[in-house]
Amino acid sequence: MFLKKLKLGTKFNLLLIIVFVTGIILSGLTLSLVLQQRAQAEVTAKALLLIQTMNSVRDYTSNHIAPLLSPKLETEPVFIPETVPAYSATEVFQNFRQNEEYKGFFYKEATLNPTNLRDKADSFEKQLIERFRTEPNIKEIADFRTFPGGQVFYIARPLTVKKESCLRCHGIPSDAPKSQLATYGAENGYGWKLNEIVTAQMISVPAEEVIKQAHQSLAMIITILLGVFAIIVLGINFLLKRAVIQPLRQMAKTAESVSMGDMNSEFEQKTEDEIGTLAKAFNRMKSSLEISMNLLNKRLL
Repeated sequence: MFLKKLKLGTKFNLLLIIVFVTGIILSGLTLSLVLQQRAQAEVTAKALLLIQTMNSVRDYTSNHIAPLLSPKLETEPVFIPETVPAYSATEVFQNFRQNEEYKGFFYKEATLNPTNLRDKADSFEKQLIERFRTEPNIKEIADFRTFPGGQVFYIARPLTVKKESCLRCHGIPSDAPKSQLATYGAENGYGWKLNEIVTAQMISVPAEEVIKQAHQSLAMIITILLGVFAIIVLGINFLLKRAVIQPLRQMAKTAESVSMGDMNSEFEQKTEDEIGTLAKAFNRMKSSLEISMNLLNKRLL
C-alpha cells in the first residue's frame, strides 16, 4: 500500500538505493576479505624472510663456529655461548632490533627445559610445543596474537634434537663440558632425547600498522564507491526526469485537457522510444474519440 502512493521517481530511487546498498555491502565484505588476506600475506612474507635468515645464522654457527670453538669448552673457565646456534641467532636478532624500524619484531627459540633460562617457554609457547609433539605432521603454526601494544603475527616451527652431538651438552650433566657446568650449573637444559621436539622456533612481526592500512584502504574504497553512487543517482535522476517523468506529466496534462473536451491539445511526440510510441497511440485514440463524438453529434442533430 505504501509503495502505491509513491511517485515513479521515488520508487525508482528507492529501488536503486536498495540495489546499490546491497552491492556496496557485498563489495565491502569481499574487499575486506581480500585486504585482510593481502595484509596477512605481507606480514607472512616478512616473518618467513626473518626466520630463514635466523636459520642461516644457526647453520653457519653449527657448521663453522662450533667446530672451531668446541675444543675450548673443556679448557675455558667460562662457557662460550657463541658455539650454540640458538644463542647466535638470538643475539643477531637482538642487534637487528636495535634499528628503530624493527624494534617491534621478536625472535625466540622457546624451550621447555633450556640451559639459558631466557629461552624458557611461557604458557602459550608450551602449548605450541605440546601440539607439535602430539601432532608431528604439523611443521608450522601461523596466527595472530594480541598484545597490549597491538596485534602481532607469529610463525612457530618445531626444532628437533637431530644430532648425537647435541646430547653432549643436553644429555646428562656428567657428559657436559666443564665450562658449561661452571656457567649454567647442572639443573637446567639436560635430559633431552634424540629426535625429541624440545623447542618452538618463533618469529613475531607487528601487524597492527599493516591491518590499519588495510582498514584505511577499505574505508577509502567504500568512500569512492559512495561518491560514484551519488553521481550515478544524480545522473539517472536527471535522465529519468527529462526522458520519462516530464513527458509523462505532459501527457497527463494533455489527457486531462482532452477529457474536458479540448480536442486541439496534442500529445507531443518528440522521440521514437516507448514514450514516443505511447504519445502516438494517445493521438490516435484522441482522433478516434473526436471522430466518434462528431458522429454522435450529427445523429443527435
